[in-house]
Amino acid sequence: MNDLINVVDWSRAQFALTAIYHWLFVPLTLGLSVIVAIMETIYIRTKDKKWLGITKFWMLLFGINFAIGVATGIILEFEFGTNWSNYSWFVGDIFGAPLAIEGLLAFFMESTFIAVMFFGWKKVSPGFHLAATWLTAIGASLSALWILVANAWMQYPVGMQFDPAQMRNVMDSFADVALSPVAINKFFHTVLSGWALAAVFVIGVSGWLLLKKRNTDMAIKSIKVASWVGIIGILLTIHFGDGSAKAVYKVQPMKLAAMEGLYRGQCGQKIIAWGFLNPQKEYNNNEKELIFDISIPKGLSWLATGNPDAFVPGINDLIDGIELTANGDTIYNISYAERIERGKIAHNALRLYDKAQIEGNKELLDSANNVLQANYNYFGYGYFDDVSEAIPDTCLVFYSFHIMVIIGGYLLFFFIIVAIMAFKGTVLQKSKLMQWIAILSIPAVWICSECGWITAELGRQPWVIEGLMPTRAAISDVSSTSVQITFFLFAIIFTGLLIAEVSIMLHQIKNKSLTDIQNEH
Repeated sequence: MNDLINVVDWSRAQFALTAIYHWLFVPLTLGLSVIVAIMETIYIRTKDKKWLGITKFWMLLFGINFAIGVATGIILEFEFGTNWSNYSWFVGDIFGAPLAIEGLLAFFMESTFIAVMFFGWKKVSPGFHLAATWLTAIGASLSALWILVANAWMQYPVGMQFDPAQMRNVMDSFADVALSPVAINKFFHTVLSGWALAAVFVIGVSGWLLLKKRNTDMAIKSIKVASWVGIIGILLTIHFGDGSAKAVYKVQPMKLAAMEGLYRGQCGQKIIAWGFLNPQKEYNNNEKELIFDISIPKGLSWLATGNPDAFVPGINDLIDGIELTANGDTIYNISYAERIERGKIAHNALRLYDKAQIEGNKELLDSANNVLQANYNYFGYGYFDDVSEAIPDTCLVFYSFHIMVIIGGYLLFFFIIVAIMAFKGTVLQKSKLMQWIAILSIPAVWICSECGWITAELGRQPWVIEGLMPTRAAISDVSSTSVQITFFLFAIIFTGLLIAEVSIMLHQIKNKSLTDIQNEH
């Protein structure tokens, strides 16, 4: 049992390590590809050689980042087979479909046109090259689409049916999987946040160039493009983030409760702008939830439902199966204790079904299947022995979510101010303070991005598939030692790749002048 727990913990740690490193590169790829395409479009329209040099400068940085992102992404997908084989068997027919589409369509499209984008300057017409640049950007977004569809299905499993004869889930509606509200909001929120991140990167690097008085014309032109991409990106990110919050309220209420550190909800529930959780607070004690908070009255009810007086359940409400009407009347739903009981009934029915299938007992087979289907929605809860096992790490989720929101709000003002200063003559060139703010905003936007990913993934714990399969049921039959060894190997490799990327990028930024880039081609 101890080794099983170690395998679960180390497998989770390894996957988290890989995902966090991978996510350092993905949003920059998504956003920078769009910014480069816009810059090349400006060059094609104006025929200004300066824009050609600017395009190639940022395209070079995009290519460095793209290569490292692919390396970490491939390892991430392989881990589903090496560390999470039970999960892969249980839902491989569903989860594998969008990943296969991503590999066969989007990634090959992206990889094909990126070759034209980098090596086709003198081999194809300017119009064809521009098309290849835009198709590379579109391919990157399509890759993200299918990966995020797969991830959204783990958060909200739809479009499938459990087949007890195969002991696995099978897809019965691809449209439900691809077009679920969770998938749509997650895709746009994630991709557009990549626009904002890349915009900060371009503005920050350009701020350094202004500070050093190098390639100042390129820096100002780059900031003008990036600031508008950033404004559009952050506004739409906020919009689809609101849609994601509403979807979470409907299908993952426990995640929403953890995001707000909410244990007992109420009608007209306030939203926490910032606060400090009470570390002594548990679901089964009477300690205060928060030591300190700055809140907005009725904000969470409005955010989640559009109705400022609606009831939003907390962790304890969900565990007890309690809801409130607008009049404050209590309604009892299915408690977590009952879900666990029904889940164990479903497990037992599946064992009886397997036995009946081996024995050829048709009557027992039908009876067991009826019981299984009636209780299958709670199948995952059958792995638990106590309701506390279904509660995510509230502390990590709460702080990750609020850090993301605060930095996201800062970015909106940052882009607006930068845009105004960039279009007002030499104001930005003279403001060393703003140049330093731009540089320091680079690590801030990456923290924001990682916190968003942590909120999404830790918020659904302990589930691999919400309500159907907890993490501990999804692992492979491997030793904890082998997982520990690969964890540290990956940590070393990924850190080395990150150092290499940053070093190469810094070298290019410091040593490449606009004239050099133009003369190289």
